[in-house]
Amino acid sequence: MIIQAFLRWVETARTGDRARAARALGRAYVDAQMNGIDRQAAEMAMTFLLDDPSPKVRSALADVLAASSDVPRAIVLGLAEDQPEIAYIVISRSPVLTDDDLVDLAARGSVETRALIAARTFVSRSVSAAIAEIGGEEEMLILLENTGAQLSRRSLKRIADRLGHSASVRDLLLDRADLPGDARHALVEEVGAALAAFGLVQMAIGTSRVERITREACDVAAVGMAGALAVNELPNLVAHLRETGRLTPAFLLHALVTGRAEFFSAAIVDLSGVAEKRVRSILSGGRIHLIRALFESAGLGRDVSEAFAEAVLLWRKDGTTGADDCRASVCSALLASLRGQGASSPACNAMAEILERLAFAEQRQSARDYAQLAARQAA
Repeated sequence: MIIQAFLRWVETARTGDRARAARALGRAYVDAQMNGIDRQAAEMAMTFLLDDPSPKVRSALADVLAASSDVPRAIVLGLAEDQPEIAYIVISRSPVLTDDDLVDLAARGSVETRALIAARTFVSRSVSAAIAEIGGEEEMLILLENTGAQLSRRSLKRIADRLGHSASVRDLLLDRADLPGDARHALVEEVGAALAAFGLVQMAIGTSRVERITREACDVAAVGMAGALAVNELPNLVAHLRETGRLTPAFLLHALVTGRAEFFSAAIVDLSGVAEKRVRSILSGGRIHLIRALFESAGLGRDVSEAFAEAVLLWRKDGTTGADDCRASVCSALLASLRGQGASSPACNAMAEILERLAFAEQRQSARDYAQLAARQAA
Protein backbone atom coordinates (compact mmCIF):
# COMPACT_ATOMS: atom_id res chain seq x y z
CA MET A 1 0.00 0.00 0.00
CA ILE A 2 2.86 2.37 0.79
CA ILE A 3 4.47 1.73 -2.60
CA GLN A 4 1.15 2.18 -4.38
CA ALA A 5 0.70 5.50 -2.62
CA PHE A 6 4.25 6.43 -3.57
CA LEU A 7 3.58 5.75 -7.26
CA ARG A 8 0.42 7.86 -7.20
CA TRP A 9 2.29 10.66 -5.46
CA VAL A 10 5.23 10.54 -7.90
CA GLU A 11 2.96 11.45 -10.82
CA THR A 12 2.32 14.95 -9.44
CA ALA A 13 5.27 15.64 -7.11
CA ARG A 14 7.95 18.23 -7.86
CA THR A 15 11.35 17.20 -9.16
CA GLY A 16 13.23 17.88 -5.92
CA ASP A 17 10.68 15.93 -3.89
CA ARG A 18 10.80 13.01 -6.33
CA ALA A 19 14.60 12.93 -6.15
CA ARG A 20 14.53 12.83 -2.33
CA ALA A 21 11.86 10.14 -2.40
CA ALA A 22 13.87 8.06 -4.91
CA ARG A 23 16.91 8.30 -2.66
CA ALA A 24 14.88 7.26 0.39
CA LEU A 25 13.27 4.34 -1.46
CA GLY A 26 16.64 3.10 -2.72
CA ARG A 27 18.27 3.41 0.69
CA ALA A 28 15.43 1.52 2.36
CA TYR A 29 15.80 -1.25 -0.22
CA VAL A 30 19.58 -1.46 0.17
CA ASP A 31 19.37 -1.44 3.95
CA ALA A 32 16.82 -4.31 3.81
CA GLN A 33 14.16 -2.38 5.70
CA MET A 34 11.38 -4.14 3.79
CA ASN A 35 9.77 -7.56 3.91
CA GLY A 36 9.52 -9.86 0.88
CA ILE A 37 6.31 -8.41 -0.52
CA ASP A 38 7.43 -4.83 -0.01
CA ARG A 39 10.78 -5.55 -1.73
CA GLN A 40 9.01 -6.77 -4.83
CA ALA A 41 6.87 -3.66 -4.85
CA ALA A 42 9.93 -1.48 -4.26
CA GLU A 43 11.66 -3.10 -7.23
CA MET A 44 8.65 -2.27 -9.38
CA ALA A 45 8.73 1.31 -8.12
CA MET A 46 12.45 1.70 -8.83
CA THR A 47 11.95 0.24 -12.29
CA PHE A 48 9.20 2.80 -12.82
CA LEU A 49 11.60 5.58 -11.76
CA LEU A 50 14.00 4.61 -14.57
CA ASP A 51 11.57 6.42 -16.87
CA ASP A 52 11.33 9.54 -14.73
CA PRO A 53 11.70 12.60 -16.98
CA SER A 54 14.17 14.28 -14.62
CA PRO A 55 17.80 13.09 -14.60
CA LYS A 56 18.05 14.32 -11.00
CA VAL A 57 15.64 11.60 -9.91
CA ARG A 58 17.46 8.84 -11.80
CA SER A 59 20.82 10.14 -10.56
CA ALA A 60 19.62 10.03 -6.95
CA LEU A 61 18.51 6.44 -7.42
CA ALA A 62 21.82 5.48 -9.08
CA ASP A 63 23.87 7.07 -6.30
CA VAL A 64 22.12 4.99 -3.62
CA LEU A 65 22.12 1.69 -5.52
CA ALA A 66 25.60 1.86 -7.10
CA ALA A 67 27.62 0.21 -4.33
CA SER A 68 25.10 -2.49 -3.41
CA SER A 69 25.49 -6.08 -4.53
CA ASP A 70 21.85 -6.88 -3.72
CA VAL A 71 20.09 -4.87 -6.43
CA PRO A 72 18.21 -6.36 -9.41
CA ARG A 73 20.58 -6.49 -12.40
CA ALA A 74 17.87 -5.14 -14.72
CA ILE A 75 17.69 -1.91 -12.72
CA VAL A 76 21.47 -1.50 -12.66
CA LEU A 77 21.70 -2.13 -16.42
CA GLY A 78 18.95 0.43 -17.00
CA LEU A 79 20.95 3.02 -15.07
CA ALA A 80 24.20 1.97 -16.80
CA GLU A 81 22.59 2.75 -20.16
CA ASP A 82 21.22 6.12 -19.05
CA GLN A 83 22.77 9.45 -19.96
CA PRO A 84 26.49 9.73 -19.14
CA GLU A 85 26.41 11.46 -15.75
CA ILE A 86 24.00 8.79 -14.46
CA ALA A 87 25.55 5.79 -16.21
CA TYR A 88 29.01 6.65 -14.93
CA ILE A 89 27.86 6.33 -11.30
CA VAL A 90 26.95 2.64 -11.60
CA ILE A 91 29.55 1.69 -14.22
CA SER A 92 32.38 2.79 -11.96
CA ARG A 93 31.08 1.17 -8.78
CA SER A 94 28.37 -1.45 -9.16
CA PRO A 95 29.36 -5.02 -8.21
CA VAL A 96 26.18 -6.28 -9.91
CA LEU A 97 27.57 -5.75 -13.41
CA THR A 98 29.06 -8.98 -14.77
CA ASP A 99 32.16 -9.28 -16.93
CA ASP A 100 29.90 -9.74 -19.94
CA ASP A 101 28.03 -6.56 -19.04
CA LEU A 102 31.27 -4.61 -18.72
CA VAL A 103 32.68 -5.96 -21.97
CA ASP A 104 29.47 -4.98 -23.75
CA LEU A 105 29.48 -1.53 -22.17
CA ALA A 106 33.13 -1.04 -23.13
CA ALA A 107 32.42 -2.03 -26.74
CA ARG A 108 29.39 0.22 -27.11
CA GLY A 109 30.46 3.04 -24.81
CA SER A 110 32.57 6.15 -25.09
CA VAL A 111 36.15 6.84 -24.05
CA GLU A 112 34.80 7.97 -20.68
CA THR A 113 32.86 4.73 -20.25
CA ARG A 114 35.94 2.61 -20.90
CA ALA A 115 38.03 4.82 -18.61
CA LEU A 116 35.57 4.26 -15.77
CA ILE A 117 35.58 0.51 -16.34
CA ALA A 118 39.39 0.52 -16.42
CA ALA A 119 39.46 2.36 -13.08
CA ARG A 120 37.15 -0.05 -11.23
CA THR A 121 38.49 -1.58 -8.03
CA PHE A 122 38.75 -4.95 -9.76
CA VAL A 123 39.01 -5.51 -13.51
CA SER A 124 39.06 -9.12 -14.68
CA ARG A 125 41.29 -10.45 -17.44
CA SER A 126 38.43 -10.69 -19.91
CA VAL A 127 37.36 -7.08 -19.31
CA SER A 128 40.98 -5.90 -19.48
CA ALA A 129 41.40 -7.78 -22.75
CA ALA A 130 38.37 -5.99 -24.22
CA ILE A 131 39.76 -2.59 -23.26
CA ALA A 132 43.22 -3.55 -24.53
CA GLU A 133 41.68 -4.40 -27.89
CA ILE A 134 39.70 -1.21 -28.49
CA GLY A 135 40.79 1.37 -25.91
CA GLY A 136 42.82 4.45 -26.63
CA GLU A 137 45.80 5.92 -24.81
CA GLU A 138 43.76 7.49 -22.00
CA GLU A 139 41.96 4.28 -21.08
CA MET A 140 45.15 2.25 -21.38
CA LEU A 141 47.06 4.49 -18.99
CA ILE A 142 44.30 4.12 -16.41
CA LEU A 143 44.19 0.35 -16.88
CA LEU A 144 47.97 -0.05 -16.56
CA GLU A 145 48.10 2.14 -13.46
CA ASN A 146 45.24 0.25 -11.79
CA THR A 147 46.68 -2.30 -9.36
CA GLY A 148 43.31 -4.05 -9.30
CA ALA A 149 43.35 -4.74 -13.04
CA GLN A 150 44.32 -8.25 -14.10
CA LEU A 151 46.18 -8.23 -17.41
CA SER A 152 47.21 -11.36 -19.26
CA ARG A 153 50.51 -11.47 -21.13
CA ARG A 154 48.52 -11.58 -24.35
CA SER A 155 46.73 -8.35 -23.43
CA LEU A 156 50.02 -6.67 -22.55
CA LYS A 157 51.42 -7.65 -25.93
CA ARG A 158 48.31 -6.32 -27.66
CA ILE A 159 48.67 -2.99 -25.86
CA ALA A 160 52.32 -2.85 -26.89
CA ASP A 161 51.39 -3.58 -30.51
CA ARG A 162 48.62 -0.97 -30.62
CA LEU A 163 50.01 1.85 -28.48
CA GLY A 164 53.75 1.25 -28.25
CA HIS A 165 54.29 4.60 -29.97
CA SER A 166 53.00 6.39 -26.86
CA ALA A 167 55.85 7.21 -24.48
CA SER A 168 53.56 7.14 -21.43
CA VAL A 169 52.08 3.75 -22.29
CA ARG A 170 55.52 2.43 -23.20
CA ASP A 171 57.01 3.46 -19.84
CA LEU A 172 54.25 1.72 -17.88
CA LEU A 173 54.61 -1.46 -19.93
CA LEU A 174 58.40 -1.58 -19.60
CA ASP A 175 58.06 -1.28 -15.82
CA ARG A 176 56.08 -4.53 -15.70
CA ALA A 177 57.95 -7.75 -14.95
CA ASP A 178 55.25 -9.80 -16.70
CA LEU A 179 55.64 -8.10 -20.08
CA PRO A 180 56.50 -10.78 -22.71
CA GLY A 181 60.01 -10.59 -24.09
CA ASP A 182 58.96 -10.07 -27.71
CA ALA A 183 56.71 -7.18 -26.68
CA ARG A 184 59.50 -5.69 -24.57
CA HIS A 185 61.89 -5.80 -27.51
CA ALA A 186 59.31 -4.17 -29.78
CA LEU A 187 58.99 -1.32 -27.28
CA VAL A 188 62.75 -0.94 -27.11
CA GLU A 189 62.69 -0.62 -30.89
CA GLU A 190 60.05 2.12 -30.50
CA VAL A 191 62.36 3.96 -28.12
CA GLY A 192 65.20 3.65 -30.61
CA ALA A 193 63.02 4.89 -33.45
CA ALA A 194 61.87 7.87 -31.38
CA LEU A 195 65.49 8.74 -30.55
CA ALA A 196 66.60 8.36 -34.16
CA ALA A 197 63.81 10.65 -35.33
CA PHE A 198 64.66 13.39 -32.82
CA GLY A 199 65.91 16.34 -34.84
CA LEU A 200 68.41 17.60 -32.28
CA VAL A 201 70.12 14.20 -32.10
CA GLN A 202 70.31 13.98 -35.89
CA MET A 203 71.86 17.43 -36.09
CA ALA A 204 74.38 16.61 -33.38
CA ILE A 205 75.77 13.31 -34.67
CA GLY A 206 74.28 12.79 -38.12
CA THR A 207 71.48 10.61 -39.41
CA SER A 208 73.56 7.60 -40.45
CA ARG A 209 75.41 7.46 -37.14
CA VAL A 210 72.16 7.80 -35.19
CA GLU A 211 70.72 4.82 -37.05
CA ARG A 212 73.81 2.73 -36.35
CA ILE A 213 73.94 3.67 -32.67
CA THR A 214 70.25 3.04 -32.07
CA ARG A 215 70.42 -0.30 -33.85
CA GLU A 216 73.40 -1.36 -31.76
CA ALA A 217 71.68 -0.20 -28.58
CA CYS A 218 68.57 -2.21 -29.49
CA ASP A 219 70.73 -5.26 -30.16
CA VAL A 220 72.44 -4.88 -26.78
CA ALA A 221 69.04 -4.55 -25.11
CA ALA A 222 67.77 -7.65 -26.92
CA VAL A 223 70.78 -9.69 -25.85
CA GLY A 224 70.27 -8.49 -22.28
CA MET A 225 66.62 -9.53 -22.40
CA ALA A 226 67.58 -12.93 -23.75
CA GLY A 227 69.65 -13.53 -20.64
CA ALA A 228 66.84 -12.51 -18.28
CA LEU A 229 63.92 -14.43 -19.80
CA ALA A 230 62.70 -17.84 -18.73
CA VAL A 231 63.63 -20.63 -21.14
CA ASN A 232 60.01 -21.18 -22.19
CA GLU A 233 59.75 -17.54 -23.30
CA LEU A 234 62.78 -17.62 -25.57
CA PRO A 235 61.08 -19.14 -28.66
CA ASN A 236 58.63 -16.21 -28.83
CA LEU A 237 61.47 -13.69 -28.60
CA VAL A 238 63.45 -15.57 -31.24
CA ALA A 239 60.45 -15.65 -33.58
CA HIS A 240 59.89 -11.93 -33.07
CA LEU A 241 63.53 -11.12 -33.80
CA ARG A 242 63.49 -13.29 -36.90
CA GLU A 243 60.31 -11.66 -38.21
CA THR A 244 61.79 -8.19 -37.66
CA GLY A 245 65.05 -9.06 -39.38
CA ARG A 246 67.19 -8.93 -36.22
CA LEU A 247 68.62 -12.45 -36.30
CA THR A 248 71.66 -11.48 -38.30
CA PRO A 249 74.97 -13.36 -38.02
CA ALA A 250 76.43 -10.40 -36.12
CA PHE A 251 73.55 -10.45 -33.63
CA LEU A 252 73.79 -14.20 -33.14
CA LEU A 253 77.51 -13.93 -32.57
CA HIS A 254 76.92 -11.20 -30.01
CA ALA A 255 74.54 -13.50 -28.15
CA LEU A 256 76.93 -16.43 -28.35
CA VAL A 257 80.08 -14.70 -27.13
CA THR A 258 78.22 -13.00 -24.28
CA GLY A 259 77.09 -16.34 -22.92
CA ARG A 260 73.40 -16.39 -23.93
CA ALA A 261 73.60 -20.11 -24.58
CA GLU A 262 69.90 -20.86 -24.09
CA PHE A 263 68.87 -18.06 -26.41
CA PHE A 264 71.45 -19.02 -29.01
CA SER A 265 70.25 -22.63 -28.92
CA ALA A 266 66.62 -21.51 -29.32
CA ALA A 267 67.63 -19.33 -32.27
CA ILE A 268 69.38 -22.21 -34.03
CA VAL A 269 66.36 -24.45 -33.44
CA ASP A 270 64.10 -21.80 -34.99
CA LEU A 271 66.34 -21.11 -37.98
CA SER A 272 67.37 -24.67 -38.78
CA GLY A 273 64.19 -26.60 -38.01
CA VAL A 274 66.28 -29.22 -36.23
CA ALA A 275 64.77 -30.67 -33.05
CA GLU A 276 65.77 -28.89 -29.84
CA LYS A 277 67.24 -32.02 -28.27
CA ARG A 278 69.42 -32.62 -31.33
CA VAL A 279 70.62 -28.99 -31.42
CA ARG A 280 71.58 -29.08 -27.76
CA SER A 281 73.43 -32.37 -28.27
CA ILE A 282 75.45 -31.00 -31.19
CA LEU A 283 76.31 -27.74 -29.44
CA SER A 284 77.38 -29.46 -26.24
CA GLY A 285 79.31 -32.41 -27.67
CA GLY A 286 79.36 -32.46 -31.47
CA ARG A 287 82.52 -32.33 -33.56
CA ILE A 288 83.36 -29.17 -35.47
CA HIS A 289 82.19 -30.46 -38.86
CA LEU A 290 78.81 -31.39 -37.35
CA ILE A 291 78.54 -27.99 -35.65
CA ARG A 292 79.30 -26.22 -38.92
CA ALA A 293 76.71 -28.32 -40.75
CA LEU A 294 74.11 -27.34 -38.13
CA PHE A 295 74.92 -23.66 -38.50
CA GLU A 296 74.81 -23.84 -42.27
CA SER A 297 71.40 -25.53 -42.09
CA ALA A 298 70.33 -22.49 -40.05
CA GLY A 299 71.28 -20.21 -42.92
CA LEU A 300 74.76 -19.16 -41.85
CA GLY A 301 77.17 -19.04 -44.78
CA ARG A 302 80.30 -21.11 -45.04
CA ASP A 303 82.35 -17.95 -44.55
CA VAL A 304 81.01 -17.47 -41.01
CA SER A 305 80.03 -20.96 -39.87
CA GLU A 306 83.64 -21.75 -39.04
CA ALA A 307 83.88 -18.74 -36.71
CA PHE A 308 80.64 -19.74 -34.97
CA ALA A 309 81.85 -23.31 -34.57
CA GLU A 310 85.13 -22.06 -33.15
CA ALA A 311 83.22 -19.89 -30.65
CA VAL A 312 81.25 -22.92 -29.49
CA LEU A 313 84.44 -24.92 -28.98
CA LEU A 314 86.00 -22.04 -27.06
CA TRP A 315 82.99 -21.87 -24.77
CA ARG A 316 83.27 -25.59 -24.11
CA LYS A 317 86.92 -25.17 -23.20
CA ASP A 318 86.77 -21.98 -21.14
CA GLY A 319 83.19 -22.03 -19.89
CA THR A 320 84.25 -22.98 -16.38
CA THR A 321 86.55 -19.98 -15.91
CA GLY A 322 83.75 -17.48 -15.21
CA ALA A 323 81.53 -15.47 -17.48
CA ASP A 324 83.62 -12.32 -17.73
CA ASP A 325 86.94 -14.06 -18.29
CA CYS A 326 85.39 -16.47 -20.76
CA ARG A 327 83.73 -13.69 -22.74
CA ALA A 328 87.00 -11.79 -23.00
CA SER A 329 88.99 -14.83 -24.08
CA VAL A 330 86.39 -15.93 -26.64
CA CYS A 331 86.23 -12.42 -28.13
CA SER A 332 90.01 -12.13 -28.38
CA ALA A 333 90.49 -15.56 -29.88
CA LEU A 334 87.75 -15.14 -32.46
CA LEU A 335 88.86 -11.66 -33.39
CA ALA A 336 92.39 -12.89 -33.99
CA SER A 337 91.03 -15.77 -36.06
CA LEU A 338 88.86 -13.52 -38.25
CA ARG A 339 91.69 -11.06 -38.80
CA GLY A 340 93.96 -13.93 -39.72
CA GLN A 341 91.45 -15.00 -42.37
CA GLY A 342 91.34 -11.48 -43.79
CA ALA A 343 87.62 -11.07 -42.93
CA SER A 344 86.85 -10.49 -46.56
CA SER A 345 83.06 -11.00 -46.64
CA PRO A 346 80.56 -8.41 -45.33
CA ALA A 347 79.33 -10.90 -42.74
CA CYS A 348 82.86 -11.52 -41.48
CA ASN A 349 83.53 -7.80 -41.35
CA ALA A 350 80.36 -7.24 -39.31
CA MET A 351 81.37 -10.05 -36.96
CA ALA A 352 84.84 -8.57 -36.52
CA GLU A 353 83.34 -5.20 -35.67
CA ILE A 354 81.04 -6.79 -33.10
CA LEU A 355 83.91 -8.65 -31.47
CA GLU A 356 86.10 -5.54 -31.42
CA ARG A 357 83.37 -3.48 -29.74
CA LEU A 358 82.70 -6.24 -27.21
CA ALA A 359 86.39 -6.53 -26.43
CA PHE A 360 86.64 -2.76 -25.98
CA ALA A 361 83.57 -2.78 -23.75
CA GLU A 362 85.19 -5.47 -21.61
CA GLN A 363 88.34 -3.37 -21.29
CA ARG A 364 86.33 -0.34 -20.20
CA GLN A 365 84.40 -2.39 -17.65
CA SER A 366 87.65 -3.82 -16.29
CA ALA A 367 89.01 -0.29 -15.94
CA ARG A 368 85.87 0.80 -14.07
CA ASP A 369 86.09 -2.20 -11.74
CA TYR A 370 89.77 -1.49 -11.08
CA ALA A 371 89.07 2.18 -10.35
CA GLN A 372 86.24 1.29 -7.94
CA LEU A 373 88.46 -1.25 -6.15
CA ALA A 374 91.29 1.26 -5.87
CA ALA A 375 88.92 3.89 -4.48
CA ARG A 376 87.59 1.50 -1.83
CA GLN A 377 91.10 0.47 -0.82
CA ALA A 378 92.18 4.12 -0.59
CA ALA A 379 89.23 4.90 1.65
